Amino acid sequence: MPDWSYHPLKKIALSKMEAKNSRQFIHHSMRTIASIPGGKRLIEFLGHNRTSPLLQQQVNGIHFNSPIGLSSKLDPQLTGVTAFQELGLSFIEIGPILVKKPARQLPPKWQEQQISFSHTEEKVLLKNALKLVITKNIHFPLFARLDESLNRQDLYTCITQLSPYVDGFFLYASQIEQLDSDIGATLYQIISADSAKTIEQVPRAVSGFIIDAPITASEDRYSEHSNAFSLMHQAVKDVKNSFPDSLIITSGAVESPSQALSIKESGADLIMLSEGYVKAGPGLPKRIHERLLYEKETRSPSQNWHWSFLFGLGILIGGFIALYFALTTVILNYDESFIGLTHQQLNLINPQILAFMAHDRMSLAGTMISAGILYMSLAYFGIRRQLHWAKVAFHSAAITGFLGILLFIGYGYFDWLHGLFWLLLLPLYVLSWQESKTANRSPRSWHDTNDRIWMRGVYGQLLFVMLGFLLLTGGIVISFIGITKVFVSTDISFLCMPVDMLQSISDMLIPVIAHDRAGFGSALISVGILVLCLSLWGFRAGERWLWFTYAFGALPAFLAGIGTHFAIGYTTFIHLLPLYLLVVIYLIGLVVSYPYLMQQPVRN
Repeated sequence: MPDWSYHPLKKIALSKMEAKNSRQFIHHSMRTIASIPGGKRLIEFLGHNRTSPLLQQQVNGIHFNSPIGLSSKLDPQLTGVTAFQELGLSFIEIGPILVKKPARQLPPKWQEQQISFSHTEEKVLLKNALKLVITKNIHFPLFARLDESLNRQDLYTCITQLSPYVDGFFLYASQIEQLDSDIGATLYQIISADSAKTIEQVPRAVSGFIIDAPITASEDRYSEHSNAFSLMHQAVKDVKNSFPDSLIITSGAVESPSQALSIKESGADLIMLSEGYVKAGPGLPKRIHERLLYEKETRSPSQNWHWSFLFGLGILIGGFIALYFALTTVILNYDESFIGLTHQQLNLINPQILAFMAHDRMSLAGTMISAGILYMSLAYFGIRRQLHWAKVAFHSAAITGFLGILLFIGYGYFDWLHGLFWLLLLPLYVLSWQESKTANRSPRSWHDTNDRIWMRGVYGQLLFVMLGFLLLTGGIVISFIGITKVFVSTDISFLCMPVDMLQSISDMLIPVIAHDRAGFGSALISVGILVLCLSLWGFRAGERWLWFTYAFGALPAFLAGIGTHFAIGYTTFIHLLPLYLLVVIYLIGLVVSYPYLMQQPVRN
């Protein structure tokens, strides 16, 4: 669940539900999606959570894709672990684990925009923990937190049975003292951030420390301290200064990329998210990765992008050529030969026919011009910077566009000029494919706060995701209509002729109109894919090019679509309503996202 869907849903419904119910809803929904065929690919498509190899690290001989994991407080029963593995998290904690069932277990609650936990919090029985780690098919490191109440025998039981499945255990100092120094498992001592200075020595059996966020406790519940981050930051520095060779894992107190960066720079090896993951949203790990990567990569390497740019330029020029014909003769000589009538004859029979065909061809021309702008922008600002997501977006739309030529002949008419146009573009596309093969970089970002501008950006991203999805859906619908019934009811009303009468004018007239509709639909599908991918994967603070791409890239399609309808008098409100809706989403999206996309880093 990306931030652009999580935060609106959280505001509308999740924050009004019991914390346990909202957690179950989110986790079960994500697990269901991840479990169905293609579900994991859908999660990857929506988030594009590929982790850069630059963030990989080894901790105690264990490989981590990144330093960011998840605390067991948010998912003690591992109900969402199937999806968490696809959301950019590189490890997870399970627990607290105990052997016997406790008398009471109380779930967390929402209290004043904060999560509060019961002192008798949710825990996991050893037998259930074993079942979870064996059956969940977990592909990343797993740590087990053992409950503070376990006696010596239960500690040995838990460690012995779980050791084959987990990569380390979190225990309290009093528990570690009860174990032999050669226990044969990787142990981390649990300490609280507000008591880090009291640690005098590291037991020989301990590989490092797990520092829990400080808490504020009441009679029956507790929550993270209001100053948790500052206390955690100081605790990490204190432990690192006292025990420079010890590994440090933090749990909680982080709810923004800037805080994660500070904790990491202070000496933490791994960071587990807790309440901050709920407040900031599931996109927090990805945002942290991008911020950490920004520190590791000081400049963006450049690669060849010119063939990709020329491919987009070719589509742009093709759009202007199509626009010229749509504004002049409308149909060409070979169209007249196929239909068996000249455009003058068609005008005498029914002038609405040529006007109707012009409206489809004008819409196609505007869509092609918009597509050209989007392709060129992706080539220069994405492929040139070796961004993997830009390569995927570019080629997904281009391949779909090439396959769209099959729709043109679905009704028995092949436009040879259109075919020649694609044939001329094909070598450019092949060269574009070759030059972009090495574009495999992950995006990076300097933005690291959860401020109001960022939240506005989340809603702006939602609007443009909606725009891309609606364009894609509209293209599919128009293509389907083009290869099936060709006309909708408002088309027949505008033409003032039923289908059988149009058929009687010429058997070849409807195939030509169908070809125009399918061609327009195919072009709209490609534009929808481009807008959707740009919105899903490229939306970051300071990406000014993206705002200008939206602003100028969409104008030709919208102006052609609306302008041609008013020019020919085809202004039926119900017919134009989807277009009006798209324009409203587009304009609001530009206004809402402007501060975020135009924001620039503060120079020190």
